[in-house]
Amino acid sequence: MSIGLVLSGGGARGAYEAGVIAGLVDVLGLGPDDEPPFRIFTGASVGAINVAYLAAHADRGDLAIDGLLDIWSSLSLEAHLQLDPLGFFGVRQRLRTLLRFMEPHEPQARSLLDASALERTVTDNVPWNRLHDLIDRGTVHALIIAALRVADGRTTLFAETAPDVAFNPSRDPRRIADHCRIGADHILASAAIPIVFPARRIGRTWYCDGGLRFNTPIAPAIRCGAEKLVVVSLLHKGPPGAPLREDAPGGMTGYPDPVFLIGKVFNALLLDPIDYDLQMLDRFNALVGVIDESLEPHEKRRVDRVLTEKRGAPYRQLDTLVFRPDDDLGRVAGQYLRDHKVIPQIGRGASWLLRRAGRADATWEVDLASYVLFDGSFARILIEHGRNDVVRRADAVRRFFRS
Repeated sequence: MSIGLVLSGGGARGAYEAGVIAGLVDVLGLGPDDEPPFRIFTGASVGAINVAYLAAHADRGDLAIDGLLDIWSSLSLEAHLQLDPLGFFGVRQRLRTLLRFMEPHEPQARSLLDASALERTVTDNVPWNRLHDLIDRGTVHALIIAALRVADGRTTLFAETAPDVAFNPSRDPRRIADHCRIGADHILASAAIPIVFPARRIGRTWYCDGGLRFNTPIAPAIRCGAEKLVVVSLLHKGPPGAPLREDAPGGMTGYPDPVFLIGKVFNALLLDPIDYDLQMLDRFNALVGVIDESLEPHEKRRVDRVLTEKRGAPYRQLDTLVFRPDDDLGRVAGQYLRDHKVIPQIGRGASWLLRRAGRADATWEVDLASYVLFDGSFARILIEHGRNDVVRRADAVRRFFRS
């Protein structure tokens, strides 16, 4: 059975995804020599980083998860949260031009943070040749990474598939497929949060964070033949009737300030769409169930032909296992910052944000901080949250993979 893994974006919150995978490995008792749990891997933004690593170790039952946990645990604010004002305002590029390190008209991306540490993390920790070999051998059926093409705002799905696997891309004009050998540039493009990290140029085109318009690439996994899906969201969903964060004690009482607005925008772009995607998946599962029960085989084939003509593939029922944080990761970040009073020398702007997010009355500041809190100690906390959320559902996990 071909099971797909779908990982969404959310910056430093991605450590939670690594914890979920570690929890799955623990609950299923998987070792290096066991049958690997996943064949299809899709991701956006930080989810792209995680799935690239996991796909490169998909011949192992444990997916070499300890290595991914080590990567997250080794992050440091000093390296991964360094402001780059010279690069952001273009001073560095002009100096390089004057010193003849680059051509006068060669375009250079600008960003608020120095991306060199992230680039090394992605380039050095994913064994790219091993990844391509596993795909060529069919051990991995597909790896699909979502990125946003800056020129026209269309989502590009970079797809590397096994020789006998067909990826039938959507006919939605907002999305296009690019069959290619996926490398570090594709992953870094998918993870390039606008302004925070630099957009990446692939060929003659610029790309940025795929999570902006397609944060949870469920459909590509289905279109590659996934028969089941494991989906990991980084959005906490509170109990019904829970008050909005801004209505809580100590929340917003006046006009929203820029930090509040940026935190809300990040949530809206990178996290909120998962609820709609999962609702649509449930609706289509119910619809397909009714069609299968109601139509004769020849009638069902007619429906499938029409759907194939209109959208490239018929609808199928899929068993789905969804994980999302039981705890609000923004609040977890705020508590972490209050417990760790010492903030390293990472530039005044970043230090100011983290200190503000660590205040007892902080609300949406903690959400913004949770995206950029690239700290190994914080990552280990999120890893444990992910692992514990899986362990609490151990029986459901075993039923899903056993059925």
